[in-house]
Amino acid sequence: MKASPKTYLSIFSMVLLLIFSCKTASSQSFEPLSIPKLEAAQEHFLETAITNRRFKHADLQPLISKHGDSFQLEKLGESIEGRSVTSLDWGNGKTKVMLWSQMHGNESTATMSLFDLFNFLKASGDEYDPIRALLKNELSIKFIPMINPDGAEAFKRRNALDIDLNRDAISQISPEAQILKNARDNFEPEFGFNLHDQQIYYNVHNTPKQATISVLAPAYNEATEINDVRKRAMQTIAGMNEVLQQLIPGQVGKYDDEFEPRAFGDNIQKWGTSTILIESGGYTNDPEKQYIRKINFMIILNALQQIATKGYEQYTTEQYFAIGDNDLQLVDLLLNEVSIPVAGKSYPIDLAIRRRDVTSGASYYMASTVEDLGDMQVYFGMETLDATGLNYTPGKVYESTFESIDQINATKAMDLLKEGYMAVKVKNTAKNTLHQLPINVLSPNTKISSAWMTGSTPNFFLSKDGVLKFAVINGYLINLESPKNQELKQRVL
Repeated sequence: MKASPKTYLSIFSMVLLLIFSCKTASSQSFEPLSIPKLEAAQEHFLETAITNRRFKHADLQPLISKHGDSFQLEKLGESIEGRSVTSLDWGNGKTKVMLWSQMHGNESTATMSLFDLFNFLKASGDEYDPIRALLKNELSIKFIPMINPDGAEAFKRRNALDIDLNRDAISQISPEAQILKNARDNFEPEFGFNLHDQQIYYNVHNTPKQATISVLAPAYNEATEINDVRKRAMQTIAGMNEVLQQLIPGQVGKYDDEFEPRAFGDNIQKWGTSTILIESGGYTNDPEKQYIRKINFMIILNALQQIATKGYEQYTTEQYFAIGDNDLQLVDLLLNEVSIPVAGKSYPIDLAIRRRDVTSGASYYMASTVEDLGDMQVYFGMETLDATGLNYTPGKVYESTFESIDQINATKAMDLLKEGYMAVKVKNTAKNTLHQLPINVLSPNTKISSAWMTGSTPNFFLSKDGVLKFAVINGYLINLESPKNQELKQRVL
């Protein structure tokens, strides 16, 4: 008996449904990479050509070129100063994902992790082949590792016009902003990852825990409504947070979602791309953010797998909102109740001190200020000293001048500190020369004060019954009775 056309159509539809169902089940049931597997992958595929945060556009070009056999490279345009902005495309799936980094030139942590990810995606013949095949078949990914190469050259936030690119999404005054907008419009990604660094002073609200990673699914309107586009971003972040809480428990913050009409994240969300902001903060003993680089690799790879399998659908917006809020309550050094004499009386005053790094060539030094003083109970110190009973004591400049900085070592500097000297002078050492001595080093005509007020560089001693107990040198606390090795990043003043 000959089957009717209607029967054939019914059979064909069932076959298609079966194929689709099998494919969906296959991707949905794909076993996520475990934390140890994610860590091992990053360590194995680490891009060893980048070892610190202060790399430049020229450093990335050979690294981009070496991936030309596995990625499709495209020059998207040039910066104000003529540096190229390049994208690397990978995968042939129907779900499009775009990741962009270093919109701010000195926010380079995620950029490092992207080059680790390039090495991972390019490789083959190992235990990670199944996830590579999944991502390649399900996703088409566009990576833009450095949007602001001119800012990266000077290791500063803004571009060569001194414009914050993240406030140029609408006017698009800057060519770099135009490049990013055109890339989004031409590619039309379903998901976008906006990769940044934040101050190390962010903490999880009302806790002393540093916000090592902060996240946000930006609002697309002033009412901060949740549509399907923003909901997908929230769900993906909730899935990433599951990984993060195993790596850095309690150290994940969530930004306030107040709508910023000029920002790229908010507008890309508005334009229909589920946008996920990742901000890399600080982590103990990780000044070059190499551990945070690893975390970025792990959560980005996890998120790509979520997107490929639609695994994010198992998470809820409630889980997203349960992530602790970001706050800005951390300081480098908190001195509680220092006895400071003013007008013949002593007052117990808390001092909150922050140190910022200042670029100097290929390296940097620290410049400290007294951020605030008085009652500082709302702050948390990454280092805290109960200074009850300790008296502010001014420091002196050593009377003799050294010929060069080479005549002073750490031991000599400590001996001088114990005698009440907070600074020495040198003749034949250039101003701004970097050093790690636990004392201020001055060029011959430089003056220095023993300051403690807001906005000043904190340099003074803490004493008890006339005996010096601690030195505060450029915002670093040094225990004179039990000194320890500290990596002070200082310069000749």
